[in-house]
Amino acid sequence: MTKRTTTAVVIGLGLVTLSACGSSDSAGAGDSKTVTLVSHDSWAVSKSVLEDFEKQSGYKVRVLKDGDAGQAVNKAILTKDNPQGDVFFGVDNTLLSRALDNGLFQSYEAKGSDQIVQQYRIDQDRHRVTPIDSGDICVNYDKAYFSTHKLAPPASFDDLIKPAYKNLLVTENAATSSPGLGFLLGTAAKYGDDGWQDYWKKLKANGVKVVDGWEQAYNDEFSGSAGGKKAKADRPLVVSYASSPPAEVIYADPKPKTAPTGVASGTCFRQVEYAGLLSNAKNTKGGKALLDFLIGVKFQDDMPLKMFVYTVRETAKVPEEFVKFGPQAKDPETLAPAKIADNRDQWVKSWTSLVLK
Repeated sequence: MTKRTTTAVVIGLGLVTLSACGSSDSAGAGDSKTVTLVSHDSWAVSKSVLEDFEKQSGYKVRVLKDGDAGQAVNKAILTKDNPQGDVFFGVDNTLLSRALDNGLFQSYEAKGSDQIVQQYRIDQDRHRVTPIDSGDICVNYDKAYFSTHKLAPPASFDDLIKPAYKNLLVTENAATSSPGLGFLLGTAAKYGDDGWQDYWKKLKANGVKVVDGWEQAYNDEFSGSAGGKKAKADRPLVVSYASSPPAEVIYADPKPKTAPTGVASGTCFRQVEYAGLLSNAKNTKGGKALLDFLIGVKFQDDMPLKMFVYTVRETAKVPEEFVKFGPQAKDPETLAPAKIADNRDQWVKSWTSLVLK
């Protein structure tokens, strides 16, 4: 499993050379027969699906995986006058305002946008970004631990601060991790500007453990994951994704009939990822065709089991594994991008002082 682990709250990262993968075509980003997609390291697509697009469109796709989500966004902003590609995929609602305010994208209404679930459509007057996928950041729990200890798993944010769950939760640093930031935003949405800090004081007093990123939290600290079992992890609660239980089933050998982990549905925050045509893209025609593909039926049907995210297209298929083991939260916490933009940096600063010091 790969996740968008780093948020990179501070923008002064410096430029890092992009690494090319995917197509072995040596053509540069400006070749009219090559269209270049810049994304985070979690980008994935079935070979046959991508080849079908290349055959139908006449474009060869070059993919530049550029680190974690926050790093990729920051680098794209720093290189916007001479972009490394034509389309950027992977900016989510926690960082979207930064990309838009810095003029990262130009307008284009992708074909098929009218099939996107209404709640995910934003920026409708300018169409600078197209919603591609969504995911829920939620607390996951180790079913075996709670069964053995005859303790009901937590179901809500309120439960996590109860004495019964003391020293059981591990979460990611909100300043360096996308799920960590999402969890912080979920508490801000739940308890409001005046209540989230008091909630975190109680969570800290109840023994929450904070680590740098998702890989460490999920694979080293969480007792319910395959990696955690090998590492002899001792935390049965972790901030991860609603799609993590299906992944535990799919990657297991032999595959269990039920997922070994569950989701505390009252702790979820909805994350949405977008793609856009980069300002100053060298191949705008190819970039538009690629955006049409990303919101098209074939890619949307393929995407869930490749990147473990949920489709945003109304008619796309939902994998059976998601239906059985990882359905989306029915009532997740959400925040408007403008609200996040106005408060994100200060919230993270306050959280850091409160929780890490």
